[in-house]
Amino acid sequence: MANAHFKQEIENALENDILRGALGRFGDVYGKNREQAYQGYDFAALREKVVEVKSYAAEHLDEMIEQFEKAVTARGAKVFHAATGDDAKQYIIELAKQQKVKNIVKSKSMASEEIHLNAALLKEGFDVQETDLGEWIVQLAGQRPSHMVMPAIHMTKEQVADTFNNNLSYTSDPVIAKLVKTARQEMRKKFVEADMGISGANIAVAETGTLMMMTNEGNARLTATWPRVHVFLVGLEKFVPNFEDAGYILQTLPRNGTAQQLTSYVTMITGPNPTYYPDGSIEDKEFHIILMDNGRRKMYADEQFKQVFQCIRCAACLNVCPAFQLVGGHVYGHIYTGGIGTILTAFLNSEKDAENPQNLCLQCGKCTEVCAGKLDIPGMILEIRNRIGDQKGLPMTPKFILDVVSNRRLFHSLLRVASKAQLPFSKGQPTIRHLPFFLSGLTEKRSLPTIADVPFRDVIKKMNQDVKNPKGTIAFFGGCLVDFVYPKIGEGVVRVLNEKGYKVTFPEGQSCCGAPASYMGDRQNARKSAIMNIEAMDAEKVDYVVSACPTCTHALIDSFRELLADDPAMLKRAGELSRKSMDFAKLLTILGGLEEGGDGVPLKVTYHDSCHLRRKMGVIEEPRNILSNIKGVDLVEMNESDRCCGFAGSYSIKFPEMSGPILERKLRNIEATGADVVAVDCPGCLMQINGGLDQTDLKVKVKHTAELLLEKRQKQK
Repeated sequence: MANAHFKQEIENALENDILRGALGRFGDVYGKNREQAYQGYDFAALREKVVEVKSYAAEHLDEMIEQFEKAVTARGAKVFHAATGDDAKQYIIELAKQQKVKNIVKSKSMASEEIHLNAALLKEGFDVQETDLGEWIVQLAGQRPSHMVMPAIHMTKEQVADTFNNNLSYTSDPVIAKLVKTARQEMRKKFVEADMGISGANIAVAETGTLMMMTNEGNARLTATWPRVHVFLVGLEKFVPNFEDAGYILQTLPRNGTAQQLTSYVTMITGPNPTYYPDGSIEDKEFHIILMDNGRRKMYADEQFKQVFQCIRCAACLNVCPAFQLVGGHVYGHIYTGGIGTILTAFLNSEKDAENPQNLCLQCGKCTEVCAGKLDIPGMILEIRNRIGDQKGLPMTPKFILDVVSNRRLFHSLLRVASKAQLPFSKGQPTIRHLPFFLSGLTEKRSLPTIADVPFRDVIKKMNQDVKNPKGTIAFFGGCLVDFVYPKIGEGVVRVLNEKGYKVTFPEGQSCCGAPASYMGDRQNARKSAIMNIEAMDAEKVDYVVSACPTCTHALIDSFRELLADDPAMLKRAGELSRKSMDFAKLLTILGGLEEGGDGVPLKVTYHDSCHLRRKMGVIEEPRNILSNIKGVDLVEMNESDRCCGFAGSYSIKFPEMSGPILERKLRNIEATGADVVAVDCPGCLMQINGGLDQTDLKVKVKHTAELLLEKRQKQK
């Protein structure tokens, strides 16, 4: 759980209107610009090649290093293997002293930020100048980069002008062209005076010993060519086998990072460049390459995290992350920011430093969708969360709640009691708009649904499933929300599947799918829930298992197997459940869909994609096709239909201050469509969006696809 200091940092970032504006403006245009940059290119095919190249290099890392070192030393370079960041810093300091260096210029290098190289050099008395414009700005401001590709993305031109005015001897106006001119004037002096240049690399080509840098300002070339001593600091994850392989990164990194087709400068250096002196003499540079581990081999040795070597450091994951777009990078607390930064921090610094920022992940999966290396960033963050939970345990309150949830009889008994006890708060209405005392945050910017008077497990017993000559039997996994909050969704699922010729059962022993425990780092209770539900569903005796909640479906298909991988007997049963489990919209499509029908009454509907349904199960067109087949429905697409609504399970409870603004953006997109109804396929999204709409003047209803089918087709009859 996040501590009070971390929560305060989040509050401060959310209250910073300048920060929110700067991040929001970039986030608004990035997606469309990236899409344009990829026109004519097959991103899916490109990233398959990136994965192939990078994973091969990682699997043959020592071979890549040996080949690279042989090539560069033959051309006069000196290679140093740094096991730690301290080793790398000490090597550079000793080299600088040996070469009588006074002034150092640096091109952009996150590896140098990672090991706090500037601070170490300044402590030894060297003058150190960042030459990337963004890096120089944050250096003057006494900050650290907030983004791996755009270090000063969090600052406006006015703030940059103020920074220049506070640090330079003349006044700068907040005009971008003038600010760039000021930077150019200041940096040129530093280049002329520099004795040493330090560079980072985007790619290291093993076959030829070539190091590649991708920049937009030309500073990297000056850093590499002007000073008489040049040092490359390169992380072990930057290797590719040959030039052809490097081409895939050259095509994806700029398009993903800044939505450019290519950066302004692609610099390739193979061996030392000559240095030209004022007296006309020429000699080769002192050229040094530091290959740095600093936790990278440990990361690759971990089966759950070895895929991180496929990362090309494009930072697209930050560009699309709803959490990053709200609070920026500095809240993450260490050098690397965003989702991928959380993972890097855990290995390159410490798991303790990753403990707070890992909480910021909504698990929406948008990052994985754009990742050039196909990294499962949410999955790895979840693994970090679970490892922290295994080691430290959860705080008392959430642990108590999860213990209750995993106890089916106790949990269901409490829910039945709550359905009667909620009256003072609901006042007989279907929503609760205000809760007292320490619970008040739960109803901030949204209402909560009331618990149903009669849960679905009781409703289905009274439903007449008059199916003649049934084709088979389908077990329905309701999940907490369908069972105890939205039984109408369950009715819709049953009626539609009856129409397709199937009997539907609702196994009594089922309970919470365990997702709350999984996503809060309580692997013990998640495993307990998995076993309980596998035994309850008894998938071996039915044709299909259907769920109307994508989070539950994901648990049935994937999570249970992961949790029980060490139990062969239960793993086999989990596999059978996984094989037969399907989301409602997917199953209905497989069964042939429904004939066109409905009451024909005009209804304007827009659709919100659940994160789990779209990105975990790839279900995108199926619900849209179902809705379009209802007479009278006019389906209109909303902007950012696949952007998270901010529910994210317990996230909306842990971080209502983050969940709220994400929901507000969703509500604005809904309002812009002019729709009468928002259709969803996730009860959690339904609860979040409906709760937000309930606190506005908008007369828009939220319906699950199954519920909408039930209403429109029942009216037809």
